[in-house]
Amino acid sequence: MADRWATFDCYGTLIDWNGGIRGQLARVFGDERADALLVRYHVLEPMLEADGRRTYRDVLTEAMRGLGAPDEEEDALAGSLPDWQPFPEVREALEAARGRGWKLAILSNTDPDYIAASQERIGVPFDQVIVASEIGSYKPAPGHWQAFFEQSRADNALHVHVAQSHFHDIVPSDRLGLLSVWINRLGETGDPAPTRELRDLRGLADVLDELVPPPG
Repeated sequence: MADRWATFDCYGTLIDWNGGIRGQLARVFGDERADALLVRYHVLEPMLEADGRRTYRDVLTEAMRGLGAPDEEEDALAGSLPDWQPFPEVREALEAARGRGWKLAILSNTDPDYIAASQERIGVPFDQVIVASEIGSYKPAPGHWQAFFEQSRADNALHVHVAQSHFHDIVPSDRLGLLSVWINRLGETGDPAPTRELRDLRGLADVLDELVPPPG
């Protein structure tokens, strides 16, 4: 019987990405400016990723430069990322999925060293990891999924993609005809709709089993 695969975005889905970024913006620029600069950061990042040539460390550094950080703080985000924390329900949810026979993979717009540090914080093993700087492509481009299916030989019908970002993950999943679970932590709206929607990862294993029932 072919394996069932759940692929995950990491930052925003498993790791508190906005919390990690905002914390550094508040430290560098002051708490009163942090929220507005976080919005600006989310505009800058996709622009810096568009051609797929920069490492994620460079994206973070260039974004801080674009926000007007002083020279000595341009690496604030790049240096702090390994310390960003998982959301509280993540480990239990991933362990539950693994316990039901799901293979887990990360498809992330980042670098290998960052993912290695974040995996340690998550504390649950992943069977496969695809990162942007190794494939020269950033989501929402389809490169992560192409690399995943080439390497895993997973069956599309037995695969579910799980992510927080509608723009980076849910839209391309829909274009590729894949099942998706939108972890809509921010209470956003978006078109196209995901296959399923959750506010966080609690109950994820049940939803995965509903979308792709276990064999037998």
